[in-house]
Amino acid sequence: MNTIKRVIMIILDSAGVGELPDAKLFGDVGSNTLAHIGEITGGLNLPNMGKLGLGNIINIKGVSRTDHPIGLYGKARELAKGKDTTTGHWEIAGLVTENPFPTYPNGFPKSTIEEFERRTGRKILCNLPYSGTEVINDYGDKASENGDYIVYTSADPVFQIAAHEEKIPLDELYKACKIALEICNEKSPVARVIARPFIGENGNYTRTSNRHDFSVLPLGRTLLDDLKENNLDVVGIGKINDIFAGKGITENKGSNRDNLDGIMKTIAAIKENTKGLIFTNLVDFDSKYGHRRNALGYKEALEEFDGYIPEIIENMKDSDLLIISADHGCDPTFKGTDHTREYIPILAYSKDIKSGNIGTRESFSDIADTIKKLLIGKESKYSFIK
Repeated sequence: MNTIKRVIMIILDSAGVGELPDAKLFGDVGSNTLAHIGEITGGLNLPNMGKLGLGNIINIKGVSRTDHPIGLYGKARELAKGKDTTTGHWEIAGLVTENPFPTYPNGFPKSTIEEFERRTGRKILCNLPYSGTEVINDYGDKASENGDYIVYTSADPVFQIAAHEEKIPLDELYKACKIALEICNEKSPVARVIARPFIGENGNYTRTSNRHDFSVLPLGRTLLDDLKENNLDVVGIGKINDIFAGKGITENKGSNRDNLDGIMKTIAAIKENTKGLIFTNLVDFDSKYGHRRNALGYKEALEEFDGYIPEIIENMKDSDLLIISADHGCDPTFKGTDHTREYIPILAYSKDIKSGNIGTRESFSDIADTIKKLLIGKESKYSFIK
């Protein structure tokens, strides 16, 4: 095999492939994002991921098993005790968090909220776990009328701030998120503070694409640090830069307007003469379809991505490796609106790589070990490419 000089890693945010052994601890027994989407929608048309071996990982209606996959295929379990975006991406990058971030099923403590109000000069509404679309429908009128922030959380360790773009400027909202992160770091730890701007009137509100995530710094070294210190490129696309708080990123391509924008940015980055890692997150699967329990929309988004895989591969150099994976589950057929504790799929392709089954990996971090072995020669028994 030619020496791999660059890895293109694309995270299909929330595309899980079945409950983990400890799913009971998270209330997620019976979840299986991709399989259930296939069942409820009449089948998934994913011929290109099928060729890579997706149908060999689990049974997915519409995705056949193949005796001659062109890629490596398998799945990985999560060691960290969480099912959120930050924890999942950090583990993919080799950082397994030993202690999960706390969550706030009853909302944030009074002292946290009062400090946030004092420092921002605005009142807050809600302060409860809530669906992001429902919270703006329920509180949007009052927030718009008074110029208040809507603060809410979920089953994930996040402090989310919704604000009407025409009442509170984006710069002010983003500044408030930074203030919230400072307060939470002191009083109520979270993984991320998320700006959730919306527009509309009279109970008819929609979220805009100006979402921005403000994350805590990774709690240790990651794959990104190792690559950067070895003078390799680390190109972040989508919310990757936000998830890692910029640490280890050498070039930030910015957030995506939607999945297609992220795919186009990834293809453009592949055409550039870089060495190292192109790291993309496609968040629509999670934010637009998983959390909103829209199985048909999820199916269509998966099929849209699958249709671009030939163009992605066509633009790859012989020394490139493509990895397609996920960071957790978000089964749109399951109860509630939260992430689900699931295995993630791993599909890998290079023109000279030997295809086959990599089995069930004991940690998401096997992905990081594989990339470090290929790009900087760091040997690891956990690498799935020998």
